[in-house]
Amino acid sequence: MSSEWPTVQLSDCAEFQEGYVNPSQRNSDFFDGPIKWLRAVDLNDSIVSDTTRTLSEKGFRSAGKSALLFEPGSLAISKSGTIGRLGILEDYMCGNRAVINIRVNHSICDKYYIFYVLKSKRAEIESLATGSVQKNLYTSVLGSMELDLPPLETQKAIARQLWSLDKKIQINHQINQTLEQMAQAIFKSWFVDFEPVKAKIAALEAGGSEEDALLAAMQAISGNGEAELTRLQSEQPEQYAELCATAELFPSAMQDSELGEIPEGWESGTLSDIASFSSNRIPKHELTLETYISTENMLENKKGVCPASSLPSSASVPGFEPGEILISNIRPYFKKIWLANISGGRSPDVLGFSPKHKGTNEYLFNLLYQDCFFDYMMLTSKGAKMPRGDKKAIMQFATATPPIDLMRHFSEHVKSFYLLATSQHRESESLASVRDSLLPKLLSGELAVSDDENQLMAESISPLQEVN
Repeated sequence: MSSEWPTVQLSDCAEFQEGYVNPSQRNSDFFDGPIKWLRAVDLNDSIVSDTTRTLSEKGFRSAGKSALLFEPGSLAISKSGTIGRLGILEDYMCGNRAVINIRVNHSICDKYYIFYVLKSKRAEIESLATGSVQKNLYTSVLGSMELDLPPLETQKAIARQLWSLDKKIQINHQINQTLEQMAQAIFKSWFVDFEPVKAKIAALEAGGSEEDALLAAMQAISGNGEAELTRLQSEQPEQYAELCATAELFPSAMQDSELGEIPEGWESGTLSDIASFSSNRIPKHELTLETYISTENMLENKKGVCPASSLPSSASVPGFEPGEILISNIRPYFKKIWLANISGGRSPDVLGFSPKHKGTNEYLFNLLYQDCFFDYMMLTSKGAKMPRGDKKAIMQFATATPPIDLMRHFSEHVKSFYLLATSQHRESESLASVRDSLLPKLLSGELAVSDDENQLMAESISPLQEVN
């Protein structure tokens, strides 16, 4: 029980290092190098393996004597902005002024145990921050925070219970990233590189027949050779027929256009030909922290959304429906985008896009997901200090538009990826709920770590059987 565990201060079992690496944003030579630059936005309450921005050696050294690297295996916590966000570092990183590095004394403490203690004390940590203009968490105050410290083996056992759940959540996140990459790879092959079209052209130029051209496109689409396709036709004729039907949707020639060469029969147009801004509204009383999307709770670098920290003050806000694409219109270089899978509301600074053609939502999402679209938003944006996308200019984004049937076929082809990603996300939410209910009970000693940890975990996860 916790009554038998000594109470110590965090400074008794850890050392602290504040981040000081804040190179000038005006010097492009300081960025996009090999050094990972840890900021508060990178802290995800889990393992941190990468950062959204990196520094060059020159940018790192611009901090002078403060140019220090945080070590792998250490912890980091945000000290301003959203105070108390945590991360376990998986690599060497330098930190900016919004983060504090925590190096745990491994002879008396388990880093994962300290991680979960800090996670459980988020509200207390936030209350420790001081400042009139912007609140900050100082190392001296953080170090004075008290915690119960059980024997090291008990710490490790508690951490294992909780980490096994977080590990599953992390795996789900990695699966979702892979699914996103798969959808993007197909989109790039079909609509950017025109690989099925070029495969047909190459087959015909080599003296092949229309049938040979179709087979070449099927190989380009599936990534399989002729022998594999022959086996597919024999063993899975329905799948073979579906692949053949997909290949038939692509032409066997290119044509000149304002955009350069594009597949024959495709249109050289603009985003306004296939999409419009959504305009419905939703009353505030129908919103929750999970269904309200603002630019603050959209994640950088196309990583989706997280729950909002607060709700809007206005009586109503713009709404969105499942299948709409939301993009932050503030500082487009952050590349904040999400394919909505729920209904909800959004702040005016979050744009909602709807396809003009039914069943092409996934096509539109992958089109807007391209880096070139965000580059265009920045190029046509207004405002220097805080660039804001120009809605009129956005709709003039030039694009080669394929036939509607092909857009729909692509959307249907990748829809299962997004459905699985949604399922994985909901499972992760259930796992997080179990973890959060276990956390205070394990840390207080109310729930003892049994000799058979697997039995405890099985009992804890049993409500999740329906989603597994």
